[in-house]
Amino acid sequence: MELEQLIEVRRNLHQIPELGFQEEKTQNFLLNYIKQLPQEALTVETWKTGIFVKVEGKIGKKTIGYRADIDGLPLNEETGFDFRSVHEGRMHACGHDFHMTIALGALTRLASEPADHNVVFLFQPAEEGPGGAEPMLQADFLTQYKPDTIFALHIAPELPVGSVSTKPGLLFANTSELFIDFKGTGGHAAFPHMAKDMVVAGSTFVTHLQQIVARRVDPLDSAVITIGKMEAGTVQNIIAQEARLEGTIRTLTPESMDQVKAEIEKLARGFEISNDCHISIQYGSNYYQVYNDTEAVQGFRHTVNSSSYDFQDANMAMTGEDFGYMLKEIPGFMFWLGVDSKAGLHQSKLNPKEEALLVGVNLVESHIRNV
Repeated sequence: MELEQLIEVRRNLHQIPELGFQEEKTQNFLLNYIKQLPQEALTVETWKTGIFVKVEGKIGKKTIGYRADIDGLPLNEETGFDFRSVHEGRMHACGHDFHMTIALGALTRLASEPADHNVVFLFQPAEEGPGGAEPMLQADFLTQYKPDTIFALHIAPELPVGSVSTKPGLLFANTSELFIDFKGTGGHAAFPHMAKDMVVAGSTFVTHLQQIVARRVDPLDSAVITIGKMEAGTVQNIIAQEARLEGTIRTLTPESMDQVKAEIEKLARGFEISNDCHISIQYGSNYYQVYNDTEAVQGFRHTVNSSSYDFQDANMAMTGEDFGYMLKEIPGFMFWLGVDSKAGLHQSKLNPKEEALLVGVNLVESHIRNV
């Protein structure tokens, strides 16, 4: 599969981004593509809106897993491309169109010339939410063909094309969505003493949240609590009866995540008393840390060093990825693939250089054959 073919596939996928567990057009596109490949070594099975593909190896003593996520983001695209998203308010702004295309490219080559070992491709839905990796691990297909090792990639806008980056140990953080609802008593703006103002309660709570990181988390550890959205009130002269905070928690260890959540709940109990209100907390999607196996990373480094591409040591990041659930159960790794885009991940003008598609396919195929 050459670059021109990869670009065509990527652009077709780029036009049809869909949200988690709604990826019906995407699944159909992938299945139709896979049906055109030689089928002798393939076993194909769907799971919700995702797909498993097993490629029978020549020897088959081991099974290697490769994961590609397939969902898009709720974002209006502003690239101006003639192949831009046809779904209003949806965009492949995290590079999953690249991830799928690279997986299809590697699968195309392996279907024609299988590797020594078995390979299982996992086209996983709902990485952006509500989370597809953890339930996908429970599928009957993986019970039967559970990989001995697994790996995946993520595009990196800040890295040049032809370079990759990863590290042994912790690569991505533990993450959790955070939703906090406040309910008090509304009233006239002229009579604040007769109401329970949830604008005051909610905004004060935001500032107190930062004290958890500053004064409850070990300074040699790291944690982030970010409130990205706040809603309250209906009009300027009515005291708000309700308020809602939406944010995210990120930590370097699962234990710190538990600690931060416990501190948030403790803070909420105190605020209920001091503000005479009711507070409820939901955590939404939770992602487990991406922790790379040292031996697996060393093997990948050898693959890259044997190629014409550049390997760079990565730093830990507070980004979240539900591939961490797979690495929790199966040793392996994730790596960054350089795509050289001025706009970053989750931005409406993300523009990865398409030359990186062939780099990804070459490295994924080479590493599968080298394992």
